[in-house]
Amino acid sequence: MALRIAVLRETAADEARVAATPETVKKLTALGATLAVERGAGLGAGIADSDYEQAGAQLGERAGVLAGAAIVLAVQAPDPATLAGTALGAWVIAAFDPFRRGDMVAAYAAVGLEALAMDWMPRITRAQSMDILSSQSNLAGYKAVLEAASAYGRAFPMMMTAAGTIPAARVFVMGVGVAGLQAIATARRLGAQVSATDVRSATKEQIQSLGAKPIFVEGVAGIEGEGTGGYAGETSEEYRRAQAELVAGHIAKQDIVITTALIPGRPAPRLVTDAQIATMRPGSVIVDLAVEAGGNVEGAVPGEVAERHGVRIIGHRNMPSRLAADASALFARNLHNFLAAFWDKEAGRPVLDAEIGDAIRLTRSGQVVNPRLSQ
Repeated sequence: MALRIAVLRETAADEARVAATPETVKKLTALGATLAVERGAGLGAGIADSDYEQAGAQLGERAGVLAGAAIVLAVQAPDPATLAGTALGAWVIAAFDPFRRGDMVAAYAAVGLEALAMDWMPRITRAQSMDILSSQSNLAGYKAVLEAASAYGRAFPMMMTAAGTIPAARVFVMGVGVAGLQAIATARRLGAQVSATDVRSATKEQIQSLGAKPIFVEGVAGIEGEGTGGYAGETSEEYRRAQAELVAGHIAKQDIVITTALIPGRPAPRLVTDAQIATMRPGSVIVDLAVEAGGNVEGAVPGEVAERHGVRIIGHRNMPSRLAADASALFARNLHNFLAAFWDKEAGRPVLDAEIGDAIRLTRSGQVVNPRLSQ
């Protein structure tokens, strides 16, 4: 009997993505699985139920889709209380945000489900095609610039007209990971004058390669190379003071600021203070991509566009969901690549190895098993 994979309609607020597309339904079916998709699952991403049916999926309501499912695919991990009817020990593959949603992880253990957190995929070469954080952050960085351009009351590129010259917008990107690099590239394509900063010295060359100006603290050591998992880590108090002084002088001259800094398992670092916002020109715009993790910007409000000192602070939740079609396509491919990489033809199901399996497995056999959650 073919392994049954259930694809659920997302229920979280501000979530328009879906965990499988007709493309990945076909590919998973070719591996030997049976795909069951909850009705309406793809509507937010522009995918009709009929598209899934044509790809070979079964359509149904949630209870029917989950009945006997050995694997459940979702974008954001669903409430385990809504997953009744799955096979014993079924895998739930989704983004779990385990550090901030510990109670939900415990609930998964209590009902005997095996929670696999795709947002804890190790950042190793062979897992790059499975990395949902990278694929979604890439789109978030792009969309952040578009949101800023929409809210900004002026043009981005320099324009020379018979009536005079319009200067280029000045964009400052704080945090040069995947989202930050895409924000730099997008702002440059729109014609802005771009600068960027990061605590990791290795990013200076990346910033320059995209045609932006690096803004770095000199004479005080930040972080050499990458932190754990490709993220920045904590810096010294001396470095933070020096960076705050440098940023304060630079930020006053900027029209757009985009912040992207996150530290796994900790609140987002505060990068922009109210006093610094007050030095910016009225009409300027800040986009805080870390707003859901506590925010990089003082005064940023999750899910709202706040205003301080005449500066708009955009705090949209779930920025990738604002590009739901493309975000879903990439997310779904990440999940397919993960399942395909471990698919055992003889077993008729994926069999995980220790390196990746132990990194992303949160619960198993009624227990919370990931060591990161017991530290």
